[in-house]
Amino acid sequence: MSSNTPTELQTFFDYLRFERRLAAQTLAAYERDLGDFTTWCEQSGLSPWRITEQQPIRLYLAASHRQGLSPKSLQRRLSCLRGFYRFRLREGLATSNPAEGVRAPKAERKLPVTLDVDQMTHLLAIPGDTPLDRRDRAIMELFYAAGLRLAELAGLNVSDVQTSDHWLRILGKGSKTRQAPMGKMAEQAIQNWLSVRGQLAALEEPALFVSQRGGRLGRRAIEQRIQQRAIQQGMPRHVHPHMLRHAFASHLLESSTDLRAVQELLGHADISTTQIYTHLDYQHLARVYDQTHPRARKTQSK
Repeated sequence: MSSNTPTELQTFFDYLRFERRLAAQTLAAYERDLGDFTTWCEQSGLSPWRITEQQPIRLYLAASHRQGLSPKSLQRRLSCLRGFYRFRLREGLATSNPAEGVRAPKAERKLPVTLDVDQMTHLLAIPGDTPLDRRDRAIMELFYAAGLRLAELAGLNVSDVQTSDHWLRILGKGSKTRQAPMGKMAEQAIQNWLSVRGQLAALEEPALFVSQRGGRLGRRAIEQRIQQRAIQQGMPRHVHPHMLRHAFASHLLESSTDLRAVQELLGHADISTTQIYTHLDYQHLARVYDQTHPRARKTQSK
């Protein structure tokens, strides 16, 4: 934000950063959204500090919509404004939240593209026994075994691997820590990697996964390695890290209906985010039904 940012805004951003512990990307988005909102208010002859009714908020969202913003972006802007005015209420700077009760258009929820169990088994069968082969195998096994986000895996340190009790310590969104089971195959792959990690890692480097230069392996490099391995394994589609997280969630729900457990394992703050994977499970069940139930199969023409 510019140097003339009102002190109140800066106090709000400090609250988000230090109390709410929002991720850097989320915080940056909130700063952009509030900056855009205050600019719109100035151009409209309004003061964001004196808005008490819903109408200006609705007009702002309508103007944003005319600019071509997607429903998802509009929802984020509305969430930002709700949080800002909620903060003002808490601090005794306002008597109402004008963004409360305002609805943004619903975003179309696209089902995530995932891989079935056979495809995952084939993808993880990486040949070779070099340090890089072991590292890449451990990365992919861990993505699938623990359902990690890309940033979570890239941020892992050796100290986060607790092989004695078969758990992994993960620093997730909002600097929230959770634990996840690794699974036998992932744990074995990590142990195989750790046995040769010293051949690549620089002295006192804490990162679990390192590059050939000895430092922490970055997110982009991890994405590239997975793409290369998928091509090497002859996968029929573009494979990215989040696809392995999708596979983790959908395969769990194919065998279990414990949505709360899957939510905990994925580190989702809201269970509605996890529920999208139940749609994938229903698709799977529908295919099985169509292929196997006598009354569902199409009658062959004579």
